[in-house]
Amino acid sequence: MTSPSQSRPSLAWIAGLLVAFAVAAGLGWLAARQFGDPAAALSGGDRRAIEAVVHDYLLEHPEVLPKAMENLQRKANVERLSGVRSEVETPYPGAVLGNPKGKITIVEFSDYACGFCRKSVSDVARLIKENPDLRVVVRDIPILSDQSEAAARMALAAAEQGKFSAFHDAMFAVGPPDPATIEAAARRAGLDLAKAREAAGSERIGQEVARSVDHARQLGFEGTPSWVIGNKLISGAVGYEQLAQAIKDVRS
Repeated sequence: MTSPSQSRPSLAWIAGLLVAFAVAAGLGWLAARQFGDPAAALSGGDRRAIEAVVHDYLLEHPEVLPKAMENLQRKANVERLSGVRSEVETPYPGAVLGNPKGKITIVEFSDYACGFCRKSVSDVARLIKENPDLRVVVRDIPILSDQSEAAARMALAAAEQGKFSAFHDAMFAVGPPDPATIEAAARRAGLDLAKAREAAGSERIGQEVARSVDHARQLGFEGTPSWVIGNKLISGAVGYEQLAQAIKDVRS
């Protein structure tokens, strides 16, 4: 005869079921990738009994679901970042805002044709002002217009001349990228235009732009702006508050 302790499932086993039922309830493909169905091997009667227990528990404690999904999201982010974090957080020489030697790193995937990226410029400037140890690695991914790549290439050419920040701010200030606005931003930034044009057309800069696009795809980003802050992958112009909180979380 089995004892009650032998016949009852463990708390850890029930926790696994909670995750499985969260998946079944449509709480995301994320959990499905992380866990199988621990109830698959049960007989019909046992499974129905456990389902009833889990059902009642979830109704009485719905607060566990957001916490479970937050943990699953964090694990999935770590998995996506593993193996590429170092490359993603290593800027093209000079393509950095804020403190180049800062201890806290944000990676921003951006496009000069993106209006939401333009709105985020002031948020990033405020974060840099408030965090002297903040390093913002900018990865321009040309996905929104035919002229986005030309602007991204010129930005890296500006980085080679030590004037990335000046070009970055000027490019967003003059308007959507086209041949006239790109040259205007380059002039505002004080670039040596002949050298900048030559660099912008080079294979090395073309390869770096392609790498940034590949990194964005690897991390699951489909638009701009997108952000890597610690183990958080954030999509969209989420605003100052959410970015500032992510920095605080890294510090803690």
